[in-house]
Order: sequence, then structure tokens, then C-alpha cells
Amino acid sequence: MVTFPFLFNSFIQYLLDLKFSGMKFDWVRFAAPMFYKGFYHLFYQYNPNGAVWGNIVWGHVVSKDLINWHSLDSAIVPSEWYDIKGCWSGSATLLPGDKPVILYTGWANSSQQVQNMAVPKNISDPLLREWVKIPQNPILIPDDGINGSFFRDPTTGWLGTDGKWRIVVGNGNNRSGVALLYKSEDFVNWVKAEHPLHSSNLTGMWECPDFYPVPLSGTKGLDTSANGPSLKHVLKASLGDNMIDCYTVGTYLSAQDRYVPDNTSSDDKNGLRYDHGKFYASKSFYDQYKQRRILWGWVNESDSVSDDITKGWSGLQAIPRTIWLDNITRTQLLQWPVSEVESLRRNKTFRQNIDLSSGSVVEIAGINAAQVDVEVSFDLPRLEITEFEDEMGVNLTAQNLCSRIGSAARTIVGPFGLLVLASKDLNELTAVFFQIVRYRNELKILMCSDQSRSSLQSGLDKTTYGTFVNHVGSFKGQTLSLRVLVDHSIVESFAEGGHACITARAYPTLAIGEDARLYVFNNGTSSVTATKLIAWEMASSNDL
Repeated sequence: MVTFPFLFNSFIQYLLDLKFSGMKFDWVRFAAPMFYKGFYHLFYQYNPNGAVWGNIVWGHVVSKDLINWHSLDSAIVPSEWYDIKGCWSGSATLLPGDKPVILYTGWANSSQQVQNMAVPKNISDPLLREWVKIPQNPILIPDDGINGSFFRDPTTGWLGTDGKWRIVVGNGNNRSGVALLYKSEDFVNWVKAEHPLHSSNLTGMWECPDFYPVPLSGTKGLDTSANGPSLKHVLKASLGDNMIDCYTVGTYLSAQDRYVPDNTSSDDKNGLRYDHGKFYASKSFYDQYKQRRILWGWVNESDSVSDDITKGWSGLQAIPRTIWLDNITRTQLLQWPVSEVESLRRNKTFRQNIDLSSGSVVEIAGINAAQVDVEVSFDLPRLEITEFEDEMGVNLTAQNLCSRIGSAARTIVGPFGLLVLASKDLNELTAVFFQIVRYRNELKILMCSDQSRSSLQSGLDKTTYGTFVNHVGSFKGQTLSLRVLVDHSIVESFAEGGHACITARAYPTLAIGEDARLYVFNNGTSSVTATKLIAWEMASSNDL
């Protein structure tokens, strides 16, 4: 979302003009967002001394529109015994009277993780430029039975009907992920509940937990303390062993202080995910200004540490997304880039009814494809399951299938979709595509982001990502939609109105700047039609 200062060297092509990317000579990761007195605030883990992990402080940027950001002095820096080795992730909460507070994990001089609190020095300052650590710190320490090395990332607080505040702290115990629950009457003195809010076996440590309500109908967000029969709750955990963010939809039994997932998805690494690519340590917040819930996620690099040091930064935030519950199935969340991103659209290109016979590759010319927002809809032929052989294997995951098939395969329907960050000779390209497969005796929509040909540079992580796209209805006359936002080295893809999302990184050596091209393609034996394709060049947000 933001361009930060950057050295003009051979890595300049990877500077992300739209995103909130790393500052010069830094390593960044997520911390906490909130909206306060007309400003969006984003606090983030930040290494001011280099493009590698370490020396973690809380950086701070503010914005009026989620597009143009202004950098402020660091909000929290290591200074006390309880955070001298680093100020790690946490959350922001607005207390009654519009009083913001920050909870964060400190790495103490004993190498133990403890939870701390900071408050604004001047609550009347809408920019919240100075923060003060309270004298009661640490407000939470791991008691007997809790591994002090796996005790971190306090959530935003919510207020129960009994008038007590509650938070969750991430924990791991014998390969189980645990959401430890704590209660407080004053948000300073906390008592551990008799049991966790929830736990799950064989997931490993739960990092960066997030717990919030979503309404059963509509797309509006809810305050984190909302509860009742007209909503569901979401519990998200970041699984460090797999670097993925998984969530469940379920019911919060407030009287028992327990969360019970619905029996509609797995409660482990095979369950629902926000994003099936590079998207981790995410955090949502309720935007009371526009009554929506916004999701931020950290996108790490796919190149080497030495590359990061050379280019002077590492890590960025994905475009913020509005999230809400699927009103039809009520079993998963939908995600879509915040509407403010559309203010960056320029130089619109419109095409319709592009006939894509087998082997078609059609260039969408007239735009700078290094920084572009594309929306496309495809009409599919009428399909019968008897036309397909169930040869994919019942034990393969969607990602396995995408890796095995690849964008160059030729099957009955697909692969078809977009080639982004593509060179003129197609020696470099990132393919975002659909394919129809017969999987466990059902026809399934497979969505893939294939980075295997994204760069001629060696030593990169070029993992191909994939997921199945949930859909309602039959495949007779099916229409599929895809939106892809490209920003030099990041590709964010959204299928079917946000039913499936994949974020990927690419580091082309040829498809750079004006030499980057955009194509729509079909390698399947059946023809498909791109009924409507709109592409916009994306302007840069204001430089800081």
C-alpha cells in the first residue's frame, strides 16, 4: 500500500508501489491495526538495523484512507527487563471512553515470554505519537504448566456480559495448539481461566490468535465484544510449523467461556485458510468508521536472506481485505480488497467475449502490467462428470494437484486464466488459473497460482499454490470470476468473489516495468470464453 524509502539498485524493480512494504534496511512483520479519531493506525514488528529478523521494535504508520500512509516514530522499543530482547506481536483495544491500549509480548532477559501493556502519553493526540509502558508490567507471566517459550501474541480484548474483559494468548503444549483465556475487571490485573477458550491436537504452537464475531447476514463487521444468536464467531490461529493461517467458524458459549467450532471443516492444518499462498501472522480489526472488519496479513519473501540484505528490505503487508461470513453456506469467510484500493485505478482496458480455443494465448495490451488490477469472468462449457476420469488420486491436496498439473497441461477443461508478470517471449510468467477436475468422484473447481516459471533467477522459492473453490449449483453453464492484483513482485488473487484467495511472490528478471505483459490463456481441450475482462493500471500511493 505504501512506498517507503529505497535504494536505487538492481532490485529497484521489486519496489512495491502499492503496498506497505519494508522501510530502507529493515525487516517487517505484522503487529496490530486499529481506527482512532479519524486515522487508521498500523503498528508492526520492525528491525531498524537490518533486513533480517532481530532487534524487534513496534513501528507505527497512520493513514486517513488505507492508501496513503505517514510514518511516525517507533511506538514501542525494548527498554525494560521484560522486553529487552524484543517487543513482539500483540493487539490494540479501544476501552470505554475511546481509550486505546496496546497489549504486546515482551521477550524478557530470562528468555521468557511475558505480556505487557502500553497506553498513549496524550490521549487527545489522534496520531498517538507517544506510548508509555505501565508500571504494572508484566501483566501476564506464564504460570506452572505453561511453556514460557510458547506464550505470546495477546488478542484484542472483548467485554463479556459479566462486565469482565477477556483476551486470548497463543500457546503450544505437546504438539497441541492452545488459546489460553484470561479475564480482567480493569484490563490490568488478569486471571487465567480454568480452561482454554479452545485447543486442537497436532497443530503445533498457535501464534497470533484472533477471535471475533461475524453476522449471519450482510457484509458489515461487528465490534469484537458483540455476541448473540444472529452471529457466529471465528477463531484463527497461525500455525508456525506450516506458516499458514487457519480458522474455524463456530459458536462462542459465553456462559461457559468456550468456543465450539461448527462441524463443517477440519480443526487443524487441513481446515479453512484465509489464503493458500504466502499470507501469515494476520490480524483483523473492527473499523467502526465504516462498520466493516478488515484483515491484514504479512507476506514474506521468496528470495534468499542475502538478496534481502542487498535490496535493503524484507517483508510487506498484503492489501487490506474486508472479510465477512458467506451468507449462503455460513461455513466460510469471504474476502475482498478494501474499496479504497480502487481509487488507484488508471487507464482502463476493457475486452469482452474473447474466444479461447485450445492453446490460446491472447495479450491484453495497452497497459503497464507490472502494476495492474484485473477482473475477468469465464463462461465454461456444459460439463458432465462422466467426461472426466478420476485419475488425480484421493489423497492428493489441491496444492499437490496444482503442482502436478501445472499451467502448461492440457486437460478437458483447463488450465485457463491469466498470465501475469509475463515476458514477451513467455520465458517468464506467473500463471493464475482454473481447472475442472474429477476429485473423489465429484467435479471440483481447482484454483492455482503457478510460480514455477516466474523467474529465470535461481535460488528462489517457486512453490505452486492451490485450493478448491467452493461454489453453489451445478456445472451446467457455469461462470467463474477471477480478480488479480499485481504489484511488481506480489500477486494477490481472488476467485469467485473472495471464496478462495492465493498470495504469491515472483521476482522476474525480464518481465520488469514496461516489459511486463498480461495475457489471458486456455490450455484445455475445451474452449472457454472470457466474457468480460477489465484491467486497470494502478497508480502509486504517495511516497513518504
